[in-house]
Amino acid sequence: MSLYKRGSTWWIDFTTPSGARVRRSSETSNKVEAQELHDRLKAEHWRLQKLGEQPRRTWDEAASKWLKETAHKRTHHEDVLKLDWLRQFLRNRVLADITRDEIAAIGARKRAESSNATANRYLALIRAILRKASLEWEWTGRVPKVKMYPEPKRRVRWITPKQAKALLDALPEHQRDIALFALATGLRQGNVVRLQWSQVDIERRTAWIAADEAKGGEDIHVSLCDLAVEVLEGQRGKHLERVFTYDGNPIKYVNTKAWRNALKRAGIADFRWHDLRHTWASWLIQNGTPLYDLQEMGGWKSAAMVRRYAHLAPAHMARHAAVVDGLLRVTSTAQ
Repeated sequence: MSLYKRGSTWWIDFTTPSGARVRRSSETSNKVEAQELHDRLKAEHWRLQKLGEQPRRTWDEAASKWLKETAHKRTHHEDVLKLDWLRQFLRNRVLADITRDEIAAIGARKRAESSNATANRYLALIRAILRKASLEWEWTGRVPKVKMYPEPKRRVRWITPKQAKALLDALPEHQRDIALFALATGLRQGNVVRLQWSQVDIERRTAWIAADEAKGGEDIHVSLCDLAVEVLEGQRGKHLERVFTYDGNPIKYVNTKAWRNALKRAGIADFRWHDLRHTWASWLIQNGTPLYDLQEMGGWKSAAMVRRYAHLAPAHMARHAAVVDGLLRVTSTAQ
């Protein structure tokens, strides 16, 4: 039997010309798709053994090899999530058959639900895997050109406390807790979603992000305000390891349909999840937090990244400008 079912999934079973048996899951409940994969695999084994052709490697094989070879990367978990999303478009696709137009369509799909920068991160991952498959693994020939979207060099998008309240009220409870914690701490999306109880000390009102999980490559100490502590208290007992969960399972994604619908209901446009971090930083600067303190609190590696928020603190800087004003007045009076 070349196809058979286990539960809702079709499995493939056939014998190659050399007598070897191939048995594997098609990873689909669609019989037509399973049959297409079966026929392609069987034909490839025939060409490989009868004609001496090289095996036609698939995207799935390349993605798996990529994850194994880059498991040490700080962004490994992010690659896992990206590849999980990309799988719906590239599953079982032969590397040599992936076209420039196909990649562009994937980028457009991601751009429609997020931003140019986010779409570019996915396109960059596709490009990196295809290049490695071509230049290092020698699994395929020429790599299609991947065109990236333009990104603004500086983008500081923040919302007012009133807008933040409208957004939080529009979110479902589990996402509201995550968004509120992000606003209260300024932590990046990945650090909030993957936060574990071993990283939190509620009694000492502190949390920490290890260097290998921080974008800047250095440990981040997080001082927890009252609201952040309240959010954490509300998560106690829901999961043994992870702080934020949904229906008993760790949360993987936050940029969901529920998030986008909440933005619409709150009347907030052009706002990404990462802009919660911009909002946190902007509020602090507007209320007198020095730039060097903000850099330490937010875990930015360079002062240049923090200077993006300097223009939001004219009142804070006014007292320094007043020093020159006083000196000039003394000078002019003396004359």
